[in-house]
Amino acid sequence: MRFVFPPIRRSRNPLVRALSLVLGLAAVGVLLVFGVVVIGVLFAGGLAFFAVRQWKLARGRPVGAQASAPKDPDVLEGEFVVIRQGQPAHHH
Repeated sequence: MRFVFPPIRRSRNPLVRALSLVLGLAAVGVLLVFGVVVIGVLFAGGLAFFAVRQWKLARGRPVGAQASAPKDPDVLEGEFVVIRQGQPAHHH
């Protein structure tokens, strides 16, 4: 299926051509301003969401939790089970 558009007839009147150019530029300007406003609203909303989330996380933490001793990067923490040969592993 092929779309065939009617031929565009440009006016020879310079006033009409200038007016259509100004209207086109105004439409592009309005779209750009609208896009900048939308980006600003999204950015402000993201900042507010992040700030509220950080505030809730900091408020829910006990007072001494921030001053805990730094962890040794060479220590690997985890749970383990000792398996002896010939005996099944017991899970508690």
